[in-house]
Amino acid sequence: MTIDNQLAALRRGAAEIISEEDLRKKLQEGRPLRIKLGVDPTIAHVTLGWAVVLRKLRDFQKFGHTACLVIGDFTAQIGDPSGKSKTRPQLTREQVQENVAAVSKQVYKILDPELTEISYNRDWLGAMSFEDVIRLASRYTVARILERDDFTKRLKEERPIAMHEILYPLCQGFDSVELRADVELGGNDQKFNNLVGRTLMSQYGQDPQVVLLMPLLVGTDGKEKMSQSLGNYISVVDTPRDMYGKTMSIPDHLLENWFVLCTDVPLEEIKELVGASQAGTLNPRDAKRRLAKEIVTLYHSAQAAEEEDNYFIETFSKRNQPVEAEEASIPEDMVSEGQVALHVLIGRLGLAKSNGDAKKLIEAGAVSLDGEKATGLMVPVADLKGKVLKVGKHQFRKLS
Repeated sequence: MTIDNQLAALRRGAAEIISEEDLRKKLQEGRPLRIKLGVDPTIAHVTLGWAVVLRKLRDFQKFGHTACLVIGDFTAQIGDPSGKSKTRPQLTREQVQENVAAVSKQVYKILDPELTEISYNRDWLGAMSFEDVIRLASRYTVARILERDDFTKRLKEERPIAMHEILYPLCQGFDSVELRADVELGGNDQKFNNLVGRTLMSQYGQDPQVVLLMPLLVGTDGKEKMSQSLGNYISVVDTPRDMYGKTMSIPDHLLENWFVLCTDVPLEEIKELVGASQAGTLNPRDAKRRLAKEIVTLYHSAQAAEEEDNYFIETFSKRNQPVEAEEASIPEDMVSEGQVALHVLIGRLGLAKSNGDAKKLIEAGAVSLDGEKATGLMVPVADLKGKVLKVGKHQFRKLS
């Protein structure tokens, strides 16, 4: 593939490349480049939002370059302050290790293990003496650190900024020095941290890394960025049914963005699909079906995607009750005097972001049992077992 074709593929969906001219020069060198992506294991799921950057890393691998995945088992205990209005709680070593174990397996649903190097920044950051930390801190000014939007905002609002947060960008930048990265990938909220890496590499006598930033994927709610804490996410290890159903629930205005960032559908085809959907010549539901099938195919199989699409048609288009809804047991600790708090059960099963949201769904008539709308919050357990619980338009569970 020519350099121009490679650049076109790498440019797909990118928010910013600093700089494209430098990236072209590196690609022209004809050697395998070292493409860095730092991952702080503060959550145990790789979401589709996180997969946006991992998929870009996979694009580089397709051209023969090496993915240098840095698991931030040291920096995760600090907590990335990017976009945060207050100091994040620090994770324990045990919490980090649990997340590392989960995430390390999930990334290979996207990355080629043959072209992936995994490093842990505790190996070098954890080995630094206090003198080393002071020397590293001397390479950057407080004024530059405080240029960060989130820090500037906190200062104006007189919110505290902890010293360890100020060190975070330096730690991430030093990862690039340690790895001798040619390119660093990140979400566009990582721009400041990535540019610190460029500065530090220059100071250590290295060729500064190119920074390629990807936009943040908006979650299934259509408003906030995809986040495990907000519950508006799809995990790469979700079942095909959940993955398909959650994708079908996204607002129509996200179609183009999701097609570009979450699938390999050619851009011209995406333009035609979205254009037809907006013009009314194609039902947005059918464009969304195509999107859901593409996503399920990527993380499961084409057969699974076809099965879920058929299930959707039978269940929703023909208004049939699902025959094979995923089974879910009613937790014994939820049963009190033979009854179950339905809104709490919905929250426990992950079918709503919170118990409060579940309660609102019940009140709005968006919850049913075997096709009959649920009207009360407390339901006899005998009236639940063996029935299909429907929450919203696309979520079903057969209770047992």
